[in-house]
Amino acid sequence: MPELPEVEVVRRGLERHVVGRRLAAVDVLHPRPVRRHPGGPDDFAARTTGRTVLAVRRRGKYFWLALDDGAAILGHLGMSGQMLVQPASAGDERHLRVRFTLDDSQELRFVDQRMFGGLLVADDGAELPPQIAHIARDPLDPLFDDVAFARRLRRREVGLKRQLLDQTLVSGVGNIYADEALWRSRQHGDRPGARLRQAEALELIGHARAVMEAALAEGGTSFDALYVNVNGESGYFDRALHAYGQEGRPCARCGTPIRRVAFMNRSSYFCPACQRPPRAPRRPSAAPGRIDPTRQR
Repeated sequence: MPELPEVEVVRRGLERHVVGRRLAAVDVLHPRPVRRHPGGPDDFAARTTGRTVLAVRRRGKYFWLALDDGAAILGHLGMSGQMLVQPASAGDERHLRVRFTLDDSQELRFVDQRMFGGLLVADDGAELPPQIAHIARDPLDPLFDDVAFARRLRRREVGLKRQLLDQTLVSGVGNIYADEALWRSRQHGDRPGARLRQAEALELIGHARAVMEAALAEGGTSFDALYVNVNGESGYFDRALHAYGQEGRPCARCGTPIRRVAFMNRSSYFCPACQRPPRAPRRPSAAPGRIDPTRQR
């Protein structure tokens, strides 16, 4: 699934091509991608036709096109969604779901093979759609508060990877970049946040930001042809991954083979030497004057 850098690549491409453009016509070719729009396909098309795009914004893995009536087209790419800007003369893609005809002979096309992604119109959502107001800021957001993040992380016994994936704590960090940030920090994903020092928590979020900035510079991470930017081009950061997807390959730091374990119906990749698992907490000793039955022969 596309993560923050991939969605930001798409957002920047849309910003270049569609800001200031009027949506001259809107055609919903399949109802599923607009299933979360309360009014259905016809209402979605009616609400967006004739509107002008004023800005393209993002929070975490969501993006939205701010419209001139104060509403927004809120989108999520799901597993295979693509936002492509192409000439109107170009042939339709096999999995074209929604077509926005722009006023400059170009088309903005939402293509989605698996149809887990989607679009909806968010009323009064130009600045921030209410549907995603609960989602935290991400590490690339200028207003993201590293110190507040570290403080909240250290309040909980929950493992570091689970916390990095918690979109109410920090958004946009998915499975790939969580593993990479933990590898860079030499932290195991199961280590409880409460066992980190403040400096370690700040270092972790710093590495999460750095690895996503590096991925952004490479156009994101593409493992197949489904993730592309608005011009249909793939990203190349998969060539620079140190942990994710590297099972059995030597760790770039110490040479120990990278290990994979199951994690929340997905996989986690880590170096067992550089990222040692947390020790189990010590059991409390028996009260004075009482026999600890676990120590009896």
